[in-house]
Amino acid sequence: MASRGLAGKSALVTGGSRGIGRAIAERLAEDGAVVALTYAREEAAASEVVEGIRKRGGSAFAFAAPLGDRGDAGRLWAAFDEAARAHAREYPEHTADPAVDIIVNNAGIGRSAALPDLTEEGFDEVFAVNVRAPFFIVQHALDRLRDGGRIINVSSGVTRVALPEIIAYGATKGALDTFTHTLAKDLGSRGITVNAVAPGIIDTDVNADWLRGDAERAEWAASISALGRVGQPEDVAAIVAFLASDDARWVTGRVLDATGGSGL
Repeated sequence: MASRGLAGKSALVTGGSRGIGRAIAERLAEDGAVVALTYAREEAAASEVVEGIRKRGGSAFAFAAPLGDRGDAGRLWAAFDEAARAHAREYPEHTADPAVDIIVNNAGIGRSAALPDLTEEGFDEVFAVNVRAPFFIVQHALDRLRDGGRIINVSSGVTRVALPEIIAYGATKGALDTFTHTLAKDLGSRGITVNAVAPGIIDTDVNADWLRGDAERAEWAASISALGRVGQPEDVAAIVAFLASDDARWVTGRVLDATGGSGL
């Protein structure tokens, strides 16, 4: 694994044990960043990601940081510091620096019910993970995020394509987009860029039941993209890597469509 434009940078990727988050963690490590990835329950999967990154010459560590309860952001950064110290003991060439250059708010709940069936508990849960957690993760990181840093939020194509069956989920991603462009204005004086990436249908284990097990649905999913195929996690990771790089230094407050032209 050759270090490239992110050498010397440190990155946090929430929900980095599988799917899009895994691909993002792997790509940022490939580009030279030391990657800290969080998981909620999938410790074995997170360890597999870390092991793979290290085998390819990259640097990464993982730690548990469930989201959705009050105080989760503070607990996340406390766990980050502890894991970074452990990583530095194992790899002395890496310091246990509490600072971070790149924050990728990827962890989220990808489900909700249609309006008639949505409970207050379900509404609160999806907003707690998808909106409140990223907000306070950033708030708690203001003193440790280096000037010139990057914040990248994983949004969704459902902010422009109405899907009533997941109405609360769509609302959370709309809120995340507003958070993105407002935060970009707030942190611009420090040279910190804030952007979002909005994937469409991506071939991950979350979608495996219907996407890989039903040829007709898979064909439909490919047909709605202008590029004629279903997206892969690596497609989204490449866009995140661009936004994390110096090449994107003049892009901020934007939501980059990562749907492959779905619904055009």
